[in-house]
Amino acid sequence: MALATLLAALGTHALRGRMSAAQFDIFMTATRYQFLYSLGLLGVGLAAREVAPALLRWAAVLLLVGIALFCTTLYAVAFGAPRSLGPVTALGGLLLIAGWLFFAVAMWRARAR
Repeated sequence: MALATLLAALGTHALRGRMSAAQFDIFMTATRYQFLYSLGLLGVGLAAREVAPALLRWAAVLLLVGIALFCTTLYAVAFGAPRSLGPVTALGGLLLIAGWLFFAVAMWRARAR
């Protein structure tokens, strides 16, 4: 979350005007997603104190790798990398979805007990 905050501040104060509007929008989208998913990851960690740790560990790993792939490729595209990185961004998105599904299953199993 600290890195997302730092990058958002960097973008707002140092990069705005130095990037095209489209590049800046992609950059800020990456910071927004990084921040939101980092908060979610924190929630998974808090839930792991009470709920099936194995499923939540998988959820956390999938979310962490998903954040890294999704946001890093968006940052790269914002700085001029080829848009052909799109499949890597999509893979990151799929890992994020999988992470939330693992989280949901873990919570559902905990509630069923």
